[in-house]
Amino acid sequence: MLTVGTEWLVEASGCDTAALRDAGRLRELFARAVSELNLSVVCEAQWHTFPGEGGVTGLLMLTESHLACHTYPEFGVATFNLYCCRERPAWAWEERLGELIGAREVRVRSVSREADEAQAQREASGGDA
Repeated sequence: MLTVGTEWLVEASGCDTAALRDAGRLRELFARAVSELNLSVVCEAQWHTFPGEGGVTGLLMLTESHLACHTYPEFGVATFNLYCCRERPAWAWEERLGELIGAREVRVRSVSREADEAQAQREASGGDA
């Protein structure tokens, strides 16, 4: 199999409720990830803050793919997704999320994204044989 990327799925719980409603703090978190992982930003991140006691959703397009977050202040939970099509070291999710949004528990899963190498080579050469 041909590895075409790695995706990190992250759930943080026990987070500071105010931090989960603070798009500025989440922007800072994204900036730290971009800087520390040497990621390449395609365009400005898009953010949506839900009204009232709602959370924040953010999406940042990268040349490597994307970084996204969704926060749920009513549950003290934030979820993150980072997909990179190039090798990257594991990021210090536990430390950073504890520091920036007060997460008490962080679960990180890493998924290797794969494709059939022979099929990919056939398609790249323009044929099915």
